[in-house]
Amino acid sequence: MIPYQSTIAYKIGVLFALLFMAALPKGMAQQDSQYTQYMYNTVTVNPAYAGSRGHISTALLYRSQWVGLDGAPTTQTFNLHSPIGYRGVGLGLSIVNDQIGPTSETYFDVDFSYTVYTSTEGRLSFGLKASAHLLDVRFSELNQYTTDASLQNDIENKFSPNIGAGVYYHNERFYAGLSVPRILETRHFDETSLSTAKEQMNFYLITGYVWDLNDNTKFKPALLTKLVTGAPLQVDVSANFMFSEKFILGAAYRWDAAFSGMVGFNISEKFLIGLAYDREVTELGEAIYNSGSFEAILRYDFISTKGNLKSPRFF
Repeated sequence: MIPYQSTIAYKIGVLFALLFMAALPKGMAQQDSQYTQYMYNTVTVNPAYAGSRGHISTALLYRSQWVGLDGAPTTQTFNLHSPIGYRGVGLGLSIVNDQIGPTSETYFDVDFSYTVYTSTEGRLSFGLKASAHLLDVRFSELNQYTTDASLQNDIENKFSPNIGAGVYYHNERFYAGLSVPRILETRHFDETSLSTAKEQMNFYLITGYVWDLNDNTKFKPALLTKLVTGAPLQVDVSANFMFSEKFILGAAYRWDAAFSGMVGFNISEKFLIGLAYDREVTELGEAIYNSGSFEAILRYDFISTKGNLKSPRFF
């Protein structure tokens, strides 16, 4: 079994090296959705995470950014993923809806992962993502000061496909992942149009570690770095504490952008609820009225027997 997995891992590793080389950034950017509680929503940005929790896991996330600002972004996310069979295969489904002013974007993602054992506790996973993207732009809702014909008709359910890839490693305490959720650079409008939008590759690096401070307290620092050409480097640093396997309290800093507070509660070993609040430190937060950004997540794990987990997973 080990030689078989090693051969498969080598072939998949070569494939992923080629995909990431092809995904080197080249142009101007449109960024993916932003999350504060990314540590509970990993499968959305890294397909290799699919199935890594060892059972069926599902999550709902809602984010409202810059509350009080007309047309500010809102995001709704649903994901479901699970291991399949006995050879390290995982499958997942994600739906992400973004709304910004008169623009709506919906992604339907299917995730595939393959996991190999690197040690007694270590797991290395390779993932692929297939996406269908639908775009709506309601130009009719805008106050227009141009007669450009391309801006006179609304865009409804414009379809574009995409693919993504990721690598994810974890053991009982540590995790790290590298991913590009969308590799194809899709231009949504004609190049000669006054209004041009182009999907750019967003590179994600995530990592974290869990320490037992005492019998009742766990401490987990985590990092998310997002790189996309044409936009500032995003670095999110967070620190969460879990008390008595139930309560989670944490804080985060998005480099040169926002401070965040997070709270969570494990209602049971299956059910987690999490809340986050961001406060901008940019000129947007200073100059334009808004009440910060709010985020809520519900996650449910379908654990068949109580003995499946020693304690609730912190990532």
